[in-house]
Amino acid sequence: MREQRRALVGTVTSNKMDKTVIVTIERVTRHPLYGKIVRRNKKYKVHDESNTCQMGDVVRIRECRPISKDKKFFVEEILQRAVIVDEANV
Repeated sequence: MREQRRALVGTVTSNKMDKTVIVTIERVTRHPLYGKIVRRNKKYKVHDESNTCQMGDVVRIRECRPISKDKKFFVEEILQRAVIVDEANV
């Protein structure tokens, strides 16, 4: 039986490539010595087959076989759409 693959939730920060988006995952950890809360960010290149993700969307990504040199995740689900503000009418 296949093991459960990693699923992460993050925000789309770039969608300029074809069928690829960059998703930033933010995790909050405690510093090992000083105990202060530290925010760590990591960016992943993620496969988006239908080019549906927009910047600011919150998505769930799932680990898969390597699609290219850098892409090892795919967009499983768009959890929340980004709010688009029309700056001309503001």
